[in-house]
Amino acid sequence: MRLPVPLRGAASLPFRAFGIRPSRMNPNTCTICEMMFTKVMKARQVEIDATILFADLRGYTGLWESRSTGAISELLDAFYDECAEAIWEGDGIVNKTMGDAVMAVFNFPIGRDDHATQAVQAARSIQRRWIARREMLAEAVGADGGKIGVGVGIASGKVNFGEFGRAHHDLTAIGTVVNIASRAQSAAAADEILLTQAVYESAGSELGESRPRDYRLKGLNEPTRLWAA
Repeated sequence: MRLPVPLRGAASLPFRAFGIRPSRMNPNTCTICEMMFTKVMKARQVEIDATILFADLRGYTGLWESRSTGAISELLDAFYDECAEAIWEGDGIVNKTMGDAVMAVFNFPIGRDDHATQAVQAARSIQRRWIARREMLAEAVGADGGKIGVGVGIASGKVNFGEFGRAHHDLTAIGTVVNIASRAQSAAAADEILLTQAVYESAGSELGESRPRDYRLKGLNEPTRLWAA
């Protein structure tokens, strides 16, 4: 959903007076867009076609044990920032940050026919941004900080999006596609992007001569074919 609302500059000031400002999930949209989530919450959940991206730091746990809290916080802040910028460029939303991992959703609430391609491009942008950023962070975090990579997993298909839980309400996407994206991320090596066949079929023009491999993903009985991007 796109609305002709100025989000920056002097033209945005009258809108901000009424509480209309950039969304925290994607600052390229405004808080009016977030109002649609109210309907989702009331409906409990809706089925949508989406692409899910998980990105996770590699080597973070070992670094935590040997560095100050301040240095680790700086590292995480940088990682979240670089992921968010890359995701927002492709009209995705940052749905969750979980420790040293980020979950993004593409094609909701901003619909795009090329959402799988946008997710692949976002993943590549995350890798480029992080490689450049970690070299700068090496001075603050230590030489080991310059070795920390990012593993990314991407999957496309039908997911349920809504508010789940009673004691703790969580607005998020759930389903097999989400689980496979998370498992693909776990299987990815540092600085590697793994994606499912559905993503490959939608974004194949972005992947060149990439060839698939079969992976044994945790919790799945059958091997899963994944492509490297």
